[in-house]
Amino acid sequence: MADRTQKIPGVQFPFPFTPYSIQKDFMAELYQVLEAGKIGIFESPTGTGKSLSLICGALSWLRDFEQKKRQEEARLLETGPSRDEKDPSPLLSASCPETAAAQGPAGEPDWVTQFVQKKEERDLVDRLKEEQIRRRKREERLQRIHHNSQLKSAAKRLRQEEEETENLLRLSREMLAAGTGAEQPEQLESGEEELVLAEYESDEERKTARGVDEDEDDLEEEHVTKIYYCSRTHSQLSQFVHEVQKSPFGKDIRLVSLGSRQNLCINEDVKSLGSAQLINDRCMDMQRSKHEKRNEAEEEKPKRRRQEKRASCPFYNHEQMHLLRDEILAEVKDIEQLVAVGKEARACPYYGSRFAIPAAQLVVLPYQMLLHAATRQAAGIRLQGQVVIIDEAHNLIDTITAIHSAEVSGSQLCQAHSQLLQYMERYGKRLKAKNLMYIKQILYVLEKFVAVLGGNIKENPSTQSLPQTGTELKTINDFLFQSQIDNINLFKVQRYCEKSMISRKLFGFTERYGSVLSSSRERPRLAGFQQFLQSLQPGVTEAPAAPVDEGQARAPTSPLMHIEGFLAALTTANQDGRVILSRQDNLSQSSLKFLLLNPAVHFAQVVKECRAVVIAGGTLQPVSDFREQLLACAGVEAERVVEFSCGHVIPPDNILPIVLCNSISGQPLEFTFQRRELPQMIFQEPKSANQVEQVLTEYSKCIERCDQAKGRVTGALLFSVVGGKMSEGINFSDNLGRCVVMVGMPYPNVRSPELQEKMAYLDQTLPRRPGKAPPGRALVENLCMKAVNQSIGRAIRHQRDFASIVLLDQRYAQRPVLAKLPAWIRDRVEVTASFGPAVAMLRKFHREKSASS
Repeated sequence: MADRTQKIPGVQFPFPFTPYSIQKDFMAELYQVLEAGKIGIFESPTGTGKSLSLICGALSWLRDFEQKKRQEEARLLETGPSRDEKDPSPLLSASCPETAAAQGPAGEPDWVTQFVQKKEERDLVDRLKEEQIRRRKREERLQRIHHNSQLKSAAKRLRQEEEETENLLRLSREMLAAGTGAEQPEQLESGEEELVLAEYESDEERKTARGVDEDEDDLEEEHVTKIYYCSRTHSQLSQFVHEVQKSPFGKDIRLVSLGSRQNLCINEDVKSLGSAQLINDRCMDMQRSKHEKRNEAEEEKPKRRRQEKRASCPFYNHEQMHLLRDEILAEVKDIEQLVAVGKEARACPYYGSRFAIPAAQLVVLPYQMLLHAATRQAAGIRLQGQVVIIDEAHNLIDTITAIHSAEVSGSQLCQAHSQLLQYMERYGKRLKAKNLMYIKQILYVLEKFVAVLGGNIKENPSTQSLPQTGTELKTINDFLFQSQIDNINLFKVQRYCEKSMISRKLFGFTERYGSVLSSSRERPRLAGFQQFLQSLQPGVTEAPAAPVDEGQARAPTSPLMHIEGFLAALTTANQDGRVILSRQDNLSQSSLKFLLLNPAVHFAQVVKECRAVVIAGGTLQPVSDFREQLLACAGVEAERVVEFSCGHVIPPDNILPIVLCNSISGQPLEFTFQRRELPQMIFQEPKSANQVEQVLTEYSKCIERCDQAKGRVTGALLFSVVGGKMSEGINFSDNLGRCVVMVGMPYPNVRSPELQEKMAYLDQTLPRRPGKAPPGRALVENLCMKAVNQSIGRAIRHQRDFASIVLLDQRYAQRPVLAKLPAWIRDRVEVTASFGPAVAMLRKFHREKSASS
């Protein structure tokens, strides 16, 4: 545990108010972790100002780091390369770590080593000069935006110019059409052609067509040292951005908020598609359409006619997006503000924000965008030498596992096979040999996936009963072998799907012809595609593909899109994942699921590339999961990991945690699995979000009426399920949460095949520590206590808040269980075996606190 009294000489932490002592300790420890390039696990309970501590601590380090870097740059640019080969520039070491680590092969002459080092330093000086020029130009642009409304006026002027140009071109075409009529142009004399004006394209139009602006260097701009801050939801990210705006760094920091197309798109036609996958596909399709129209050969007229039917996005304008980029960097904005500015500038916020990444000092983004390598690459995120802060990280391991797991149903497999088969029958003569080869491979794979579940691809999945039901778990290699596709290179198939965009082509095919449904009641099993194909090909009397029920036919995305994710998951190393075959009563409800067992394999690249990584949260206990499952398995040495956990800001007597072991009748309280089916043990909670809001509203109104009811209403009880909608993300501060009662211990279902396989994997992978539970059993205990800690932390939300916590199960009194509670709760726990004394303590606590509040 970190020394909380440690301070850093000469380091000042600007703060909007006088910080708590624990905030000073937090910032000092955070600064050291970033400076030393460590992996930090930081726990700071809700109400202790964690966000501001992260902001002021991290940005203070970044301020000092940039100042030192600029001082060294100035020294190098003033004096030139170092004359002392034994003391190379720190900037050279930072930019070329492999050179700094090894000055030359053994036995190489000194003069060769010195020559190489001098050349590298000269190259570094040249790069610094170029970067200094780019930085000066960027700062000048941002200064202009700070002091005037350049973006608004420039955007408005450009829009007016574009509209005026369009009007003039339209009038010119009308005049030509009206003036010439059927007359043919006069024959030009020899040499006269060169006097006629050629079609004009301005420099701006030509540069825009090439996708660059007047400052082409900006697109290749080096990424400055920055901090990537990520959290779980967009609302949490917006709240963090508002904290940055209120901080002492709010006026000067260059911040960019990243989000999905679904959150940032301002093209109403695209946004109305609803599905994130469809929005992504349509956006990319519109971009390609724009470029294809420019580059298409004139002789390909049929293709040209089809292309021209697809519109290009009016907001994908590089000149406007670069103006938007500068506006983003000039002033801190959250997602909503970014969208508003994008609409005003008629520039895409999704791409404008990505153009701002290289020069940004603080990048705010969701979990998934940082933790998924392909998404990271597509967004232009480079982690080499950067700092990553992952906030609200209590479910980090589960998030990584969920992102990289995939599941497909029997219905989706049959639907994809049906659609793809009919696509091939429709366009087979137009497809090249390699396309046909891969389509047939995909069809074969889909057929084998259905067969391994016990189904037949030619029959209706909804009415097709399976010979046996149950769950089967396989290694990846065993599954591929059993499916008889071990001879197919899934890497190549996955690459083909990605590059050919076959799922999007297939979705367009279904979107175009999917509404042609059978009107014959005598043939209810005939799918719309099949009848469509029969109408085009009279010789075809029976289509072998399985029909799909209407509910599935209205699915918002192509089923092949889901299957592509499953195929990608199957390329994971054999030891890091498992395939679960779930056979239900019929094929439609059966499924294939890929389960990622080793999330560290995807987190390893993050910790390897980054300068430092900070895992932060209000309640991270027990932290052994992070150390063992995530960091140790990712190859992080134990010495690189630093833990910091601070207490709460509330006075010690503002919380009363009680472990109650026995009921009022003296019976031991132990809510075990064997007793969970008893009627008195079952609760229910609302299933939809609007019902949750309604329940919370009624609950809060009831509490508000307590003071008005003159004793007739004394409070309210709110029952909820651990891990459900009310156990996380909702604050029950002050009178909304004066007592939290945790009934039993919420252990996960140890009979779950997924959990059993995960336990077995950890037992085989992690070392067994003396005196400790086996790694698999420790996982189950930690999952339980993480859920407990998240639930009981709902009540205390600020410094003057108070609440009691009742842990209603005698197992909480066990020392290993108590050790996994947050320290600020654990140190104040009262264990009582009798019901009466516990009630007396609660009555006394609340009477005193209510009187003093």
